[in-house]
Amino acid sequence: MKLDHIAVAVSDLEAAVRIYRALGFPFGGTQRVEAEGVEVAFFEAGEAHIELIAPFANEGVRRFLEKRGPGVHHLAFRVPRLEDALRRLKDQGFEVIPPEIRRGAYGRRVAFLHPRSTSGVLIELIE
Repeated sequence: MKLDHIAVAVSDLEAAVRIYRALGFPFGGTQRVEAEGVEVAFFEAGEAHIELIAPFANEGVRRFLEKRGPGVHHLAFRVPRLEDALRRLKDQGFEVIPPEIRRGAYGRRVAFLHPRSTSGVLIELIE
């Protein structure tokens, strides 16, 4: 596995984009992910990315912001074969959040591991 991105939940995507641009990270654009109910913005950060996520219809991200405020939401790791990775991790007792495999930003296949089984960190796996 390799780190793909660190996701930061934000309430105001435009304001957050201005901050990361001012910090000097190369901007990769924004995308509305209807299936997930979020709008995202990507920045290059070496071999990985920073993903800003703002909810428009995602209650999980909205609750996260209400409870904790803006901040790190999840870590995302690249895997060569998502089904194989999920099978292996389930066999080891990791809890996958349903629906198990879905389409994320840029149409990539993704799945999430529940923080209950990962020491409190939401983990996204990306094929």
